[in-house]
Amino acid sequence: MRAIRWVGRVAALGLLAWSALVAAPVASAAADAGALDNAGCLSCHDAKAHKLEVPAADGKARALLGIAPEKYAGSVHAKMQCVACHTGITDQPAAGAGHKKDPARTTSSSAGCADCHQKLWDQAKADNTAAAKPRLGIVVDNIEAYRKSFHARGSKADRSKANASCDGCHDTHSFDIPTKASPAHEKWRLTSAAMCGETCHSDALDEYTASIHGKEALVKHNVKSAVCSDCHSAHAVGNTSADPVKLTITANCGGCHAENYASYKATYHGQISTLGYAYTAKCYDCHGSHGILEAKNPESKVHPANRMETCESCHNGKKGVGVASAGFATFQPHGRTDDFARYPQMWIGYQMMVGLLVGTFGFFWLHTLLWFWREFQDRRQGVLRPHVAASALPANLEAKHYRRFSAIWRLAHITFALSLMILTLTGMPLFYPDAAWAPWVMKALGGPKVAGLIHRVNAVIFAAVFFWHLGYMALNLWRQRKTFRWFGPDSMIPNLQDGRDMLAMFKWFFGKGPRPVFDRWTYWEKFDYWAPFWGVTIIGVSGLMMWLPGLTGTYLPGWVFNVAAIFHGEEAFLAVVFLFTVHFFNNHFRPDKFPVEIVMFTGTMSLEHYRREHPLEYQRMVESGELEKHLVDAPSAPMTLASKLLGFVLIAAGLTLLAGVAIGFFSGA
Repeated sequence: MRAIRWVGRVAALGLLAWSALVAAPVASAAADAGALDNAGCLSCHDAKAHKLEVPAADGKARALLGIAPEKYAGSVHAKMQCVACHTGITDQPAAGAGHKKDPARTTSSSAGCADCHQKLWDQAKADNTAAAKPRLGIVVDNIEAYRKSFHARGSKADRSKANASCDGCHDTHSFDIPTKASPAHEKWRLTSAAMCGETCHSDALDEYTASIHGKEALVKHNVKSAVCSDCHSAHAVGNTSADPVKLTITANCGGCHAENYASYKATYHGQISTLGYAYTAKCYDCHGSHGILEAKNPESKVHPANRMETCESCHNGKKGVGVASAGFATFQPHGRTDDFARYPQMWIGYQMMVGLLVGTFGFFWLHTLLWFWREFQDRRQGVLRPHVAASALPANLEAKHYRRFSAIWRLAHITFALSLMILTLTGMPLFYPDAAWAPWVMKALGGPKVAGLIHRVNAVIFAAVFFWHLGYMALNLWRQRKTFRWFGPDSMIPNLQDGRDMLAMFKWFFGKGPRPVFDRWTYWEKFDYWAPFWGVTIIGVSGLMMWLPGLTGTYLPGWVFNVAAIFHGEEAFLAVVFLFTVHFFNNHFRPDKFPVEIVMFTGTMSLEHYRREHPLEYQRMVESGELEKHLVDAPSAPMTLASKLLGFVLIAAGLTLLAGVAIGFFSGA
């Protein structure tokens, strides 16, 4: 029995020893596995448990990152294991010791935020689960924006490190941004100023704290007040000295101050900025950036007492910009035409121009439509145009042409037309800077400065032709002072007969009378003649005032610039649209003249054409025997062809400009 018991004891001891040998690796593995879970990590890194320090290489104490378990539990990363990000951690160190490095793993002690999220997104797309993870997609978009941002660049102190990293703004262990548009998110936004300022931008934070935005956000907790990310964005933070960033920040101001931004865009400063050029004044140039104060604050840059100094920061005689004069201080950069109480001059000026536009287009577009309809119907019915019977001319004169315009008049007309078209081309991108074509046109012209130079040169040419005409007419009137009849058939001065002709024309439109016949000048030709006197005066004077702002501001108050801009733009709009609709119809698009009239290019018209268009003058010429003095040979075939080609080119250019104006007008309506 003793032997049996002895053998049993030996067997039991052997079994226990064998069990211990087998179980030891399993227990060790279990212990290691447990040591690397979150609980194991927090046994050292719990910020509330004890002071987190370990010996550094130099023997001094080195602080460890402390984690607040309750904050981590509420973060978006709460379900993740620490070692999922801290991939370099492979051991559980003794108390007070650091982790050992595993040379088989990455040299980095943790996975990059951007790389991790990008991999998750790529996997989601591969698994076709991306649609169910929209916030992950937003994170990836933000990563791409960050990589192109100023924050991602190497810092001046250490080029190997970025100016700011994800962890610098987002605490990885407590990261949990509330859903946008939620009350919690609005409150969370207000913390961004402290995060940006206390970490890196302390000077900006000091200015912001004292500003109107800072007081609203930090003191009154107004969730609508601007914070850092509203102006600079959250992830696409750019270098504020770069032009695209300047323009973006200006546009971001409009996100809150929509009304003021719209009025700013209506000024020359805003038009240039809208076209994509950053050299004119923007919101922060006048109001400041981080330290914006209310306009009534004596320290504000836009306080009445400080405005001249603010204007002079740009208008100081440098870089081709003139010196600001007294009128600059009362210029209305946010003036509106719909607020009589605050901007009465602008309101009155705008109402005047709207009345002129509505009256002119209302009458002449109706006139054009009725004329087209009546003439189209007559042609369909084979109705011949009336003409005044006249003595038959000798057969050898039938092939002759009547010279209606001399070479000097034709040259003046083509110069006037070309300069006006160039003025339109160079001016309309400013008038419609939001139109899709505007930046392209401005770039093709060489930018606003080159376009402005071209515009002013052609304005001088346009005005020179106008003043030459005045001088020429004055000289002719002086020569004919004894014989000229001011209200005769050769005069461009409107008279009672023009009124009777207009009435007869409307009767014909409605089928209540025959088509009237005309003398040398029709009533619509007289309107075409006199309209430039008003237009050139308004456009020229207003343009000259804006061309010479220093001189203008020396003698006139600042609101004249606002009114001048209204007059200049609206009168230009009137001229362009009238010329390329009504004038083109009267001279080219009428059914009996379509597709092009070349009299103004050749200077002559056939006798048949002359009899049809100006029968009363023709009869008078025949009866007086003066007709033959005005007859010339018909233009050559090459001259006729060249005139038609020139006419088509000018018409095509005019209609193209008209299309651009129409697109700009309706896209901005």
